[in-house]
Amino acid sequence: MNRRSKVLDLVYMAVGAVLITVCSWISIPANIPFTLQTFGVFFVLGLLGGRRGTISVLVYILLGAVGIPVFSGFTGGIGKLLGMTGGYIIGFLFMGGIYWAAEKMFGKKLLVRIISMLLGNLVCYTFGTAWFMIVYAGQTGPITLGAALGMCILPFILPDLAKMALAIFLSDRMKRLLHL
Repeated sequence: MNRRSKVLDLVYMAVGAVLITVCSWISIPANIPFTLQTFGVFFVLGLLGGRRGTISVLVYILLGAVGIPVFSGFTGGIGKLLGMTGGYIIGFLFMGGIYWAAEKMFGKKLLVRIISMLLGNLVCYTFGTAWFMIVYAGQTGPITLGAALGMCILPFILPDLAKMALAIFLSDRMKRLLHL
Protein backbone atom coordinates (compact mmCIF):
# COMPACT_ATOMS: atom_id res chain seq x y z
CA MET A 1 0.00 0.00 0.00
CA ASN A 2 1.52 3.31 -1.02
CA ARG A 3 1.59 6.51 0.99
CA ARG A 4 -1.28 8.10 -0.98
CA SER A 5 -3.52 5.09 -0.30
CA LYS A 6 -2.74 5.24 3.42
CA VAL A 7 -3.60 8.94 3.54
CA LEU A 8 -6.85 8.32 1.63
CA ASP A 9 -7.74 5.52 4.05
CA LEU A 10 -7.20 7.87 7.01
CA VAL A 11 -9.36 10.53 5.36
CA TYR A 12 -12.13 8.03 4.59
CA MET A 13 -12.11 6.73 8.17
CA ALA A 14 -12.20 10.25 9.61
CA VAL A 15 -15.08 11.20 7.31
CA GLY A 16 -16.82 7.96 8.37
CA ALA A 17 -16.58 8.98 12.04
CA VAL A 18 -17.96 12.42 11.16
CA LEU A 19 -20.88 10.88 9.24
CA ILE A 20 -21.80 8.73 12.23
CA THR A 21 -21.57 11.80 14.47
CA VAL A 22 -23.85 13.89 12.27
CA CYS A 23 -26.35 11.03 12.05
CA SER A 24 -26.32 10.65 15.85
CA TRP A 25 -27.29 14.32 16.19
CA ILE A 26 -30.35 13.90 13.94
CA SER A 27 -33.28 12.96 16.13
CA ILE A 28 -36.65 11.96 14.74
CA PRO A 29 -39.40 12.76 17.21
CA ALA A 30 -41.87 10.02 18.04
CA ASN A 31 -43.40 8.47 21.14
CA ILE A 32 -39.93 7.06 21.67
CA PRO A 33 -37.55 9.35 19.75
CA PHE A 34 -34.79 7.73 17.77
CA THR A 35 -31.70 8.98 16.01
CA LEU A 36 -30.08 8.13 12.73
CA GLN A 37 -27.01 6.85 14.61
CA THR A 38 -27.50 3.24 13.52
CA PHE A 39 -28.14 4.43 9.96
CA GLY A 40 -24.75 6.17 10.14
CA VAL A 41 -23.02 2.99 11.28
CA PHE A 42 -24.72 0.86 8.60
CA PHE A 43 -23.97 3.46 5.92
CA VAL A 44 -20.31 3.84 6.86
CA LEU A 45 -19.81 0.06 6.95
CA GLY A 46 -21.53 -0.30 3.57
CA LEU A 47 -19.61 2.57 2.02
CA LEU A 48 -16.13 2.03 3.43
CA GLY A 49 -16.15 -1.72 3.98
CA GLY A 50 -15.46 -3.72 7.10
CA ARG A 51 -11.96 -2.58 8.00
CA ARG A 52 -12.26 1.14 7.35
CA GLY A 53 -15.87 1.21 8.57
CA THR A 54 -15.04 -0.52 11.86
CA ILE A 55 -12.10 1.80 12.46
CA SER A 56 -14.45 4.75 11.80
CA VAL A 57 -16.80 3.39 14.47
CA LEU A 58 -13.90 3.00 16.89
CA VAL A 59 -12.76 6.58 16.24
CA TYR A 60 -16.34 7.80 16.81
CA ILE A 61 -16.54 5.96 20.15
CA LEU A 62 -13.11 7.17 21.27
CA LEU A 63 -13.98 10.77 20.41
CA GLY A 64 -17.11 10.46 22.51
CA ALA A 65 -15.25 8.74 25.35
CA VAL A 66 -12.86 11.69 25.73
CA GLY A 67 -15.76 14.10 25.98
CA ILE A 68 -16.28 15.39 22.46
CA PRO A 69 -20.07 15.68 22.01
CA VAL A 70 -20.45 13.17 19.20
CA PHE A 71 -23.23 11.07 20.74
CA SER A 72 -26.97 11.70 20.48
CA GLY A 73 -28.19 14.92 22.03
CA PHE A 74 -24.73 16.46 21.50
CA THR A 75 -23.34 14.47 24.45
CA GLY A 76 -20.02 12.84 25.09
CA GLY A 77 -17.86 11.53 27.88
CA ILE A 78 -17.09 8.24 29.52
CA GLY A 79 -20.23 8.65 31.65
CA LYS A 80 -22.37 8.32 28.54
CA LEU A 81 -20.63 5.07 27.62
CA LEU A 82 -21.03 3.76 31.16
CA GLY A 83 -24.70 4.82 31.27
CA MET A 84 -27.78 2.82 30.40
CA THR A 85 -27.44 3.22 26.63
CA GLY A 86 -23.64 2.93 26.48
CA GLY A 87 -23.80 -0.76 25.69
CA TYR A 88 -25.54 -0.03 22.41
CA ILE A 89 -22.82 2.45 21.43
CA ILE A 90 -20.11 -0.09 22.28
CA GLY A 91 -22.21 -2.67 20.42
CA PHE A 92 -21.54 -0.72 17.22
CA LEU A 93 -18.01 -2.14 17.38
CA PHE A 94 -19.48 -5.66 17.33
CA MET A 95 -21.55 -4.66 14.30
CA GLY A 96 -18.41 -3.51 12.54
CA GLY A 97 -16.40 -6.57 13.55
CA ILE A 98 -19.08 -8.95 12.31
CA TYR A 99 -19.38 -7.04 9.03
CA TRP A 100 -15.59 -7.04 8.61
CA ALA A 101 -15.30 -10.78 9.36
CA ALA A 102 -18.16 -11.69 7.02
CA GLU A 103 -16.66 -9.56 4.26
CA LYS A 104 -13.28 -11.28 4.71
CA MET A 105 -14.76 -14.80 4.79
CA PHE A 106 -17.56 -14.54 2.25
CA GLY A 107 -16.84 -11.48 0.11
CA LYS A 108 -18.86 -8.32 -0.50
CA LYS A 109 -21.95 -9.82 -2.09
CA LEU A 110 -25.23 -8.12 -1.24
CA LEU A 111 -26.62 -11.12 0.66
CA VAL A 112 -23.47 -11.35 2.78
CA ARG A 113 -23.69 -7.65 3.60
CA ILE A 114 -27.38 -7.87 4.54
CA ILE A 115 -26.92 -10.95 6.74
CA SER A 116 -23.85 -9.51 8.44
CA MET A 117 -25.67 -6.24 9.18
CA LEU A 118 -28.66 -8.15 10.57
CA LEU A 119 -26.44 -10.36 12.70
CA GLY A 120 -24.36 -7.38 13.83
CA ASN A 121 -27.49 -5.49 14.83
CA LEU A 122 -28.75 -8.53 16.75
CA VAL A 123 -25.46 -8.75 18.66
CA CYS A 124 -25.60 -5.00 19.33
CA TYR A 125 -29.15 -5.37 20.65
CA THR A 126 -28.12 -8.29 22.85
CA PHE A 127 -25.03 -6.62 24.29
CA GLY A 128 -26.76 -3.26 24.70
CA THR A 129 -29.81 -4.75 26.40
CA ALA A 130 -27.72 -6.79 28.83
CA TRP A 131 -25.72 -3.64 29.62
CA PHE A 132 -28.93 -1.65 30.02
CA MET A 133 -30.37 -4.18 32.45
CA ILE A 134 -27.23 -4.19 34.60
CA VAL A 135 -26.99 -0.38 34.76
CA TYR A 136 -30.74 0.01 35.22
CA ALA A 137 -30.75 -2.48 38.10
CA GLY A 138 -27.89 -0.62 39.76
CA GLN A 139 -29.55 2.77 39.43
CA THR A 140 -33.27 2.04 39.67
CA GLY A 141 -33.83 -1.56 40.68
CA PRO A 142 -34.34 -4.89 38.93
CA ILE A 143 -35.99 -4.98 35.52
CA THR A 144 -37.33 -7.99 33.67
CA LEU A 145 -36.01 -8.98 30.28
CA GLY A 146 -39.48 -8.44 28.81
CA ALA A 147 -39.63 -4.89 30.16
CA ALA A 148 -36.13 -4.14 28.87
CA LEU A 149 -36.96 -5.51 25.42
CA GLY A 150 -40.17 -3.46 25.39
CA MET A 151 -38.24 -0.30 26.17
CA CYS A 152 -35.02 -0.84 24.26
CA ILE A 153 -35.61 -3.16 21.32
CA LEU A 154 -39.19 -3.61 20.15
CA PRO A 155 -39.83 0.06 19.26
CA PHE A 156 -36.61 0.15 17.23
CA ILE A 157 -36.74 -3.04 15.16
CA LEU A 158 -38.73 -1.69 12.21
CA PRO A 159 -36.97 1.70 12.11
CA ASP A 160 -33.59 -0.07 12.27
CA LEU A 161 -34.55 -2.39 9.41
CA ALA A 162 -35.62 0.63 7.36
CA LYS A 163 -32.36 2.44 8.20
CA MET A 164 -30.38 -0.66 7.24
CA ALA A 165 -32.13 -0.98 3.87
CA LEU A 166 -31.67 2.71 3.12
CA ALA A 167 -28.00 2.58 4.16
CA ILE A 168 -27.31 -0.37 1.86
CA PHE A 169 -29.09 1.31 -1.04
CA LEU A 170 -27.34 4.67 -0.55
CA SER A 171 -23.90 3.23 0.18
CA ASP A 172 -24.05 1.20 -3.05
CA ARG A 173 -24.91 4.35 -5.01
CA MET A 174 -22.21 6.40 -3.28
CA LYS A 175 -19.54 3.74 -3.92
CA ARG A 176 -20.26 3.95 -7.62
CA LEU A 177 -20.16 7.75 -7.56
CA LEU A 178 -16.92 7.91 -5.57
CA HIS A 179 -15.35 4.86 -7.28
CA LEU A 180 -14.71 3.13 -3.94
